[in-house]
Amino acid sequence: MPLTPGAPADRTGVLAHRLLKYRALLCLAFGASSAARRAFDRMLSRWPGDVFALAGRGHLFAATGDRAAALRDLRELTRLHPRSGANHWFNLAFLLEEGGQYDEAETCFRQAVELDPHLDRAWYGLGLVLIRAHRFEEAAVALKRNTELQPMSPYGWYQLARVHLERRRPDEAIQIIRHLKGFEPKVAAQLERETGLAV
Repeated sequence: MPLTPGAPADRTGVLAHRLLKYRALLCLAFGASSAARRAFDRMLSRWPGDVFALAGRGHLFAATGDRAAALRDLRELTRLHPRSGANHWFNLAFLLEEGGQYDEAETCFRQAVELDPHLDRAWYGLGLVLIRAHRFEEAAVALKRNTELQPMSPYGWYQLARVHLERRRPDEAIQIIRHLKGFEPKVAAQLERETGLAV
């Protein structure tokens, strides 16, 4: 049985896969990006659909600024293994959103929350792309879910308050400002300044 989808199933292949996997992890831990990339490349030359190698190399490309290569690997990963993990969809969505590809990012964020409804950052990302599309009712739903999962993070609350104002619901925005005053007074004050709402 393969360790990860796309990995080898035979005993010799499993050992070779493990050795390359641990080499890549050690290289990443010690900041040897080029050596880690070579390990991922070798894995993918032997096992082209390996989840670990595609995800790892995609992450490495993103971290080193090669956005196009990162997108290529993450798209291939989610195409070959659409149910392999919400984080893969989130990582792809994040890169797409960062590059202004909002429609595709929305689709990927939705895939992420379908696979893991508790992935708070995917709900937040979905909320942001919906705000950009001026779909404020849907954005409010996504951001509400984010704040339920991360009640002490001010980011979702801040965006949700802004969405309530776009929806012409200042009373709900005021409730959020009051709530934020209890644990993030600076963010609450920022919202008051930006919105003109005095609480």
